[in-house]
Amino acid sequence: MEKNALPATGQRAPPADGSGRTPPTTSGAPAAPKIACADAPGEHNQRVQILSFPEEATPVGLRTQVRDLQEQAWPSAEGTVAPDGAPTHDPLLRPWSMLLVDGGTVLAALDILSKEIFHAGARYAAGGLSTVVTRQDSRGLGHGRHLVAAARETMIARRLDLGLFTCDSPLRTFYEGAGWQMLPGTVLVGGTPQDPFPSDRPGFDKVTLGGFFSARARQDRTAFHASRIELYPGEIDKLW
Repeated sequence: MEKNALPATGQRAPPADGSGRTPPTTSGAPAAPKIACADAPGEHNQRVQILSFPEEATPVGLRTQVRDLQEQAWPSAEGTVAPDGAPTHDPLLRPWSMLLVDGGTVLAALDILSKEIFHAGARYAAGGLSTVVTRQDSRGLGHGRHLVAAARETMIARRLDLGLFTCDSPLRTFYEGAGWQMLPGTVLVGGTPQDPFPSDRPGFDKVTLGGFFSARARQDRTAFHASRIELYPGEIDKLW
């Protein structure tokens, strides 16, 4: 299920392409878990850094904080709150967690999900943003934007061809400010082939954003405009 909760606003939303490129890094690969970011907007503090982990390897104390933030943003139905250590995402999507942390406090968090997609006759290694959330008392300071921009660079470093995700229309400018581009008229079809979950379903007000990283994806970018992209991430993360 897609989700977003961001500063002053927030999303809960990819293998090799057969072209001979190195496959995207999987969650079992060694991580560079700390990225210093003392120049993060509104911060001049060496304690502020981005920590990255495969979701299942996120330290318990940090994971508990992230689950609390997610629960505040998207409350679970009564009696359905998952245990602190339970995964949020389908492990087949190789969830990669990124946390903006000040000392031991999580200020913002998101997950990158990844899978292979087939579109317009070609295969692409695609990634998407999911469960983007910022601590309520830390909103408006640029933390979410800083983390979302870092996630884009992480997708490039992990050798994904492109990034694709949806957000509520009012959040469009937030993501564009972090380097993502709106794809006019584009619809992501989530869920499964047997039970599709499109981003233009009744009651939704979604826009699709993307980033084209590999040379082939940049060359093919127009094929992703005004099109329906069969994402099909499954039943757990229906639209990432």
